[in-house]
Amino acid sequence: MMCIACAAAALDRGGVTLTRKESSTIPVEADSICPDRFAVLGPADIARLPAFYGRRQVTLGDLFEIDGAGANDITVTGDLSAVKKIGYGMTMGRVTVHGTVGPHTGAFMTGGELVVEGDAGDWLGAHMAGGRIVVEGSAGHFVGAAYSGETKGMRGGTILVKGSAGREAGARMRRGLIVVLGDVGEFAAAKMLAGSVFVGGTLGRRPGAGMKRGTVVGFGEAPDPLPTFRYTCTYRPVFMRYYLRHLRESGLVGDGQLDGESFRRYIGDLTNGGKGEVLVRAEPE
Repeated sequence: MMCIACAAAALDRGGVTLTRKESSTIPVEADSICPDRFAVLGPADIARLPAFYGRRQVTLGDLFEIDGAGANDITVTGDLSAVKKIGYGMTMGRVTVHGTVGPHTGAFMTGGELVVEGDAGDWLGAHMAGGRIVVEGSAGHFVGAAYSGETKGMRGGTILVKGSAGREAGARMRRGLIVVLGDVGEFAAAKMLAGSVFVGGTLGRRPGAGMKRGTVVGFGEAPDPLPTFRYTCTYRPVFMRYYLRHLRESGLVGDGQLDGESFRRYIGDLTNGGKGEVLVRAEPE
């Protein structure tokens, strides 16, 4: 649970604080926890917003203690590991989650900032089109990916995961930037249409499988690319300097993180046009 000082600080800057009343493993759908919904509401109105506790429809007031009103700055605390869809579709404002949060956090987000001060579940930022998500811990599978049956995933914005992430990060991504400072699982950027995925740790097997365009960058250990990728050269990509400078100036990564001068460049997937690229940091000579 968030400390009293943190809650007071959130209220001092005109924010709304939601504190989970009890711990439970029963899934909670809470897509109404969104600055767009809270901006013009008082505490009683926020408490009446709908949520689902398992299959039973309830209200936010049934699940959370609510302090503050009428603000674009939301703080959520307590046991949130089973709470899904926080920040779903948000277009503005800021949401700060103290602790671990469930799946679909920030899905369909188009603006604002969402900060998770713990781990995040699967489908973080799925179909995101703008804004920024920062996860201080690790994330599950399908970061920025497309839901099953959909052809286009993330379409813009930035997702930063300071820990590791599961499989298929950036799968069917259309645009935007995903940065994972730790390791990622297999099939990162699978069937990517465009966009960039940076991985600071170990890049899982089969990165970029089926990709059409876009860039996957491995700063740590990486497997041999699929046979449908072709090695072209080892070089120093100019665009990398601008990306890294932007990330450092934004405070998203520190000095010494995502270091690399030369990269081995592989183009592919040759079964899907061969206009994508996987860059793997080259060992200094």
